[in-house]
Amino acid sequence: MSPALFEQHVLSKPYFDRMGLILALEGEIPLGFVHVGFGANSNLSDVSLDSGVLSRLMVRTNHFEDEKAREEVANALLLSAEDYAKSKGARRMFGGGTFPKNPFYLGFYGGSRLPGILCEDEFTLQILKNADYQESGQFRIWQSSLGGFRTIINRRQMQLRRQYNIHATFDPAPRSWWEACTLGNAERVRFELVDRSQDNLCGTVTFWNMQPMASHWGVQASGMFDLQIDSSLRRAGLATFLVGESIRQLKDHGSTVVEIQTESHDDASAGLLQKLGISQIDSGIQLEKEL
Repeated sequence: MSPALFEQHVLSKPYFDRMGLILALEGEIPLGFVHVGFGANSNLSDVSLDSGVLSRLMVRTNHFEDEKAREEVANALLLSAEDYAKSKGARRMFGGGTFPKNPFYLGFYGGSRLPGILCEDEFTLQILKNADYQESGQFRIWQSSLGGFRTIINRRQMQLRRQYNIHATFDPAPRSWWEACTLGNAERVRFELVDRSQDNLCGTVTFWNMQPMASHWGVQASGMFDLQIDSSLRRAGLATFLVGESIRQLKDHGSTVVEIQTESHDDASAGLLQKLGISQIDSGIQLEKEL
């Protein structure tokens, strides 16, 4: 994180409120910070102050004599965060961001849509659980290197290839105010599944260039979000066809890694990704608490 990236991806958000970014200091030495934001309303047209989002809680590891002292700082930051959220009218606090409660740090933290709190972040999870936060969602993070990626070739997929075209639109207009706020700085490409015979739009999927995280990894990574298939056409292999062909085109345009996030109970999406040779690499948990 550099000052320029912090300005571009955090401070420049139209809903950024400096009072929600709370620092813990010992004299002039920073010990940690917590950043509270708010998620989108139901139609993604504005911020909703009903629920606060604990976007980040971080405390230094190399300053304290023991873990208890570090936990005390984290607990004090968490209380300050909850007080701020309540002062803005929030009745609930979410621990960790996930769509559409993802105001900050997309591209700085795991997952193509933010996965709450990563399971490997045991310190933050324990702080929240000790403060009576309850688990409200689980997410899987899937990833694949595209060096050896191949689309599925079978009779059904070949039939779909003859019946449908896939059109790519680079840097499409955002579909909502919230998408513009959270992904407006990112390069995006939307793939549309179109019936050749009737020229009907049957499905879409969008990918974004996962910056600045991908640069840190040293790869060109594309993160998938917003997969939609016409409800009357589901369970016909169209999602597998659309996602597979979209990833193939991304590979042709230079992407070397693709990352996808799903809810843990979404077995259909898990099966689709496994068919395409995409593996789960991590998981996250969202927690919440009544204020």
